[in-house]
Amino acid sequence: MIGVLGVAGVLYAANGGSPMDSAKADEICKITVTADILNVRSGPGDMQPIVSTMPRDAVTEARSRVENGYRMLSDRRWVSQQFVALTSDSTCK
Repeated sequence: MIGVLGVAGVLYAANGGSPMDSAKADEICKITVTADILNVRSGPGDMQPIVSTMPRDAVTEARSRVENGYRMLSDRRWVSQQFVALTSDSTCK
């Protein structure tokens, strides 16, 4: 029982202190690539390894999390915030 409560507490803290079914679950976050070719990195920084690239006008799901000028994608890879734009139907910031 203590283990279950511990896991629930960790999940609650990881979700910013909000219940797991809060409004963030309904949040739409998509980006469009504005650069000719965008490097996708394993972490939020210029020195992180490039794991793939995306072409101009590609649209992908993202998260609202931004660190060091990099936005996290839905698959936990990162792109420079400078070279993407939120889509018109996005509700994230």
